[in-house]
Amino acid sequence: MAKRSKYVKPEHREVLGAEVLASKRISPNFVRVTLGGTGLSGFTAMGYDQWFRLFMPGRDGSLKLPTSAGSLGWYAQYLMMGKEHRPLTRNYTVRDYRAAGFGEFGSTAEIDIDFVSHGDDSPASAWANNATPGSQVGLLDEGIMYQAPEQMESTLLVGDESALPAIAGVLRSLPRETTGAAYIEIPSAEDKQELNEPAGVRVNWLVRTDAHGEVGALAAAAVREADLPGTGVYAFVAGEQKLAAGVRRYLAQEREIPKADITFTGYWRVGKSQG
Repeated sequence: MAKRSKYVKPEHREVLGAEVLASKRISPNFVRVTLGGTGLSGFTAMGYDQWFRLFMPGRDGSLKLPTSAGSLGWYAQYLMMGKEHRPLTRNYTVRDYRAAGFGEFGSTAEIDIDFVSHGDDSPASAWANNATPGSQVGLLDEGIMYQAPEQMESTLLVGDESALPAIAGVLRSLPRETTGAAYIEIPSAEDKQELNEPAGVRVNWLVRTDAHGEVGALAAAAVREADLPGTGVYAFVAGEQKLAAGVRRYLAQEREIPKADITFTGYWRVGKSQG
């Protein structure tokens, strides 16, 4: 079996300019920002957990974008910028994409980004909370990580609130005959969303009732108790680093799922800001 690469990269990558079309709080812990503008004509939707680097205005309020799209080139340019001029840079997932002519706010393509809101305690969260139409940003597409093998018989999706947009994208993209389960841990029952999952995929919402409880503990426990098929499972695990690594280890060692059939990524780490 050929080894799959970690990412499926877009065929063409460039730093694209975009502008905020709308921003609204959609639940107690999520803010949705919609981007649009003619610059998005260069964006190709790939589905699944497609993610990108978002460049927001820097400390001085201006937006200075790198011109290189290479993996090292853009970052080298970023480091060469003065700290006051560097754009605020974070990674996000496409929550939804609407092609030009099918948008809700105009004639250009549109991308929805769901930010986990931490008030104004983190820079990215503060930007999302205060984003206004016309604000300029940049983005660099990085492709997808979800790559189910041909022999997949069932999918398993696991994550905390930071992984909700990625899991939503996967569920929306999956073939309608797909079977499996998703375990999504969220801080409030009001953060549940319509996910357009295939009829054969069971979505389990796990609500943290203890505000000071360990993030990811409910999701990890649910996976341990899950009735999973003995073979043919492809797992996608994302969110807090300990959750992602711990569930991956459990699936590989105790459920004997081949490591090649487990995609996992730590978006953030307890003790470090998500934004």
